[in-house]
Amino acid sequence: MNLADSAFLRACRRQAVPYTPVWYMRMAGRSLPEYLKVREGVPMLTACSTPDLIVEITMQPVRRYGVDAAIFFSDIVVPLKAIGVDLDIKPGVGPVVAEPVRDVKAIEALRPLEPGDVPYVTEAIQALTGELGGTPLIGFAGAPFTLGSYLIEGGPSKNHDRTKAMMYGEPKMWHALMERLSGIVLEHLRIQIAAGASAVQLFDSWVGTVAPDDYREFILPHTRRIFEGVADVPRIHFGVGTGELLGVLGEAGADVVGVDWRVPLDEAARRVGPGKALQGNLDPAILLAPWEVVERRAREVLRRGRAAEGHVFNLGHGVLPATDPDQLKRLTDLVHEF
Repeated sequence: MNLADSAFLRACRRQAVPYTPVWYMRMAGRSLPEYLKVREGVPMLTACSTPDLIVEITMQPVRRYGVDAAIFFSDIVVPLKAIGVDLDIKPGVGPVVAEPVRDVKAIEALRPLEPGDVPYVTEAIQALTGELGGTPLIGFAGAPFTLGSYLIEGGPSKNHDRTKAMMYGEPKMWHALMERLSGIVLEHLRIQIAAGASAVQLFDSWVGTVAPDDYREFILPHTRRIFEGVADVPRIHFGVGTGELLGVLGEAGADVVGVDWRVPLDEAARRVGPGKALQGNLDPAILLAPWEVVERRAREVLRRGRAAEGHVFNLGHGVLPATDPDQLKRLTDLVHEF
């Protein structure tokens, strides 16, 4: 099959599709026994910089589920590690930064990313595109706000207090940090596209903590710069708890707006406005319920998704570790048959 004719890329471009395409966030990972096996004893950042492992882990859910797109196996902090930020991904915690970024000097130390910093990304994507054939590969990156929060807080944060303190109290410093990070993120996405990724997703996981007016002032210009710089492939934008931000996310420049499980897709289509496809949005926890519940809820998502100009079926966030892979296989088949 010709890659450009894939149902996933067609839906992203709001073109007619033979069926609703489907893939899942975090489908490569802890819910798969084959993933746990290859990751045994291998630290996350080592796995993310080993081409053979990246290829194998990216392919696992494609083989198992028959989804319409693969997503590159990596982590949003990989480009930060590559430019020399002292960080680690601690199991059960997440990214932990040794020296949090709290002043201008620390911001200036964040140098631009270059292709030579991440040769394993290029190598793995080139190998993957050969193996995937007509299945598109989604490249991805973390958005400046989410990366900035990890850098400022020093790790995961519930309320993003220090992040918001800088944003509100030191706007000049904040924009300097966002500018650095958006340059790094843009280059990271361009490297993936140059290697063969046929779409990209920007994860702004924590941006739902920000009010719409603050998003517009402190985040939108930087996100827009990123999307404008990768206009040659379909672009997806996703954040958690972003129901109140859907309208302004629609302005940021992506072709597809990802919707979490809190807002029904027909309402999301109204909030986002015309000219965009939607991605989502089954609650990942529903997959822990009996199949008849999953089926009923999935059909409801598909039905409401018809209100969008294009619809890529996905979960409203990542696959939970306790999910039975057989549920995801049945769900994929159901979506394709609908």
